[in-house]
Amino acid sequence: MIDAGLVRERLATVEARITAAGGTGVAVLAVTKGFGAEAIDAAVAAGCRQIGENYAKELLEKLRLVGATTARPEIHFIGRLQSNKVRSLSGVVDVYESVDRTSLVDAIARRDHGARVLVQVDTTGDPGKGGCPAADVESLVGAAVEAGLRVEGLMTVGPTEGGPEASRRGFREVRRLTTELGLGVCSMGMTDDLEVAVEEGSTQVRVGTALFGWRDAR
Repeated sequence: MIDAGLVRERLATVEARITAAGGTGVAVLAVTKGFGAEAIDAAVAAGCRQIGENYAKELLEKLRLVGATTARPEIHFIGRLQSNKVRSLSGVVDVYESVDRTSLVDAIARRDHGARVLVQVDTTGDPGKGGCPAADVESLVGAAVEAGLRVEGLMTVGPTEGGPEASRRGFREVRRLTTELGLGVCSMGMTDDLEVAVEEGSTQVRVGTALFGWRDAR
């Protein structure tokens, strides 16, 4: 069982870390993947207004189990998304954060026209993380806008190895692209590297472990 009071305390710690890194107005996206529906209930009760999920089936199953009195949070899809899953998520997901190719743009525009999206930028070269190359970001943003989607910003995932500092160069590049394209949201930074992300201009960090503890192995 996940205790909302403990999540509230941990959220305050995350917010203190953001402030210490020089951040103001940085949104905290509570990543509930790998936890049960009670994590969403606890996150909302603790004051989190946005939750992030990585898997379509898991998200849909959880939402059927969320407590009847839980206020609906803003739902962000942050995992790699197959085009054929968009239909099931239409009307459920508020922001698609992992848009990284034109086929996905087309699928979202067809099934969820006018949806809010972030374009994911590949800053690691790791094919398992998804994202489009930095050189292709401007054209993909343009394609998404032309398709009728609301492109609110960019997102990236730092490298798995090398420690927090290994993320800095990629984060700096994504912040530069966000600014050059005139976008408002720069989503980067997770539990381990959020300080570096905030220092480089992140407007949203995605944290799960820092709020809910370690996940069981999938």
